[in-house]
Amino acid sequence: MAEPSISYLNVGIYTLPEASKLTGVSKERIRRWLHGYSSKLRKKRYSALWHSQLPEIDGKIALGFLDLIEVRFVGAFLDRGVSWPMIHKVREKAASIFPETSHPFCTRQFVTDGQKVFAAVHNETCETSLLEIATDQGVFSELTRPFLKQLQFKEDNTVLEKWWPMGTDRQIVLDPKKNFGQPTVVREGISTRVLAESYRANNNSVEEVARWYEIDVKSVEDAVEYEQSLAA
Repeated sequence: MAEPSISYLNVGIYTLPEASKLTGVSKERIRRWLHGYSSKLRKKRYSALWHSQLPEIDGKIALGFLDLIEVRFVGAFLDRGVSWPMIHKVREKAASIFPETSHPFCTRQFVTDGQKVFAAVHNETCETSLLEIATDQGVFSELTRPFLKQLQFKEDNTVLEKWWPMGTDRQIVLDPKKNFGQPTVVREGISTRVLAESYRANNNSVEEVARWYEIDVKSVEDAVEYEQSLAA
């Protein structure tokens, strides 16, 4: 992989397989969202849902940190039954309501007020799959509550800074300004992958790895648990 430009060093960098592993969304889906695709059933070409923060590297898709979070939101909406054409309309509406960002699903304002976006699109289209989300606050809260617990925004609540995939009470963080956004133990700044590999190499001994790296046992435990969850 070619070295990223210096201007991209603080946005995080993820290959397509890495993005798929971290978000639980298939590589094929992510590729379609970023490149667009043709539907034989509808006989229509759908444009890319958004453009990646990063250019392709050596002809391969590369995603930034905000792209990663956007993937998680879109995946959640599709899993809830919102159709691909409606996702396009919802994202277009979100972009018009939150014009200050290229990734509207990554703003705290969307996480808290996004129900209004769904309601507006439902009123325009009468799409059945949007009705529950647009009219029932409980449904939207159910969708976004996990994100609120894991996402950290700047003090003005607009810019997304970090993703805590196990919650803010655990040690694992994805921060685009550190280790290119790779999962890291926040206290010691060590990659979770490195710690998990060391754990396997030392007969699954958390204590031995903690001694090796002179770090807290809890940090190793969280790193191992997180990497095992990704593998699962």
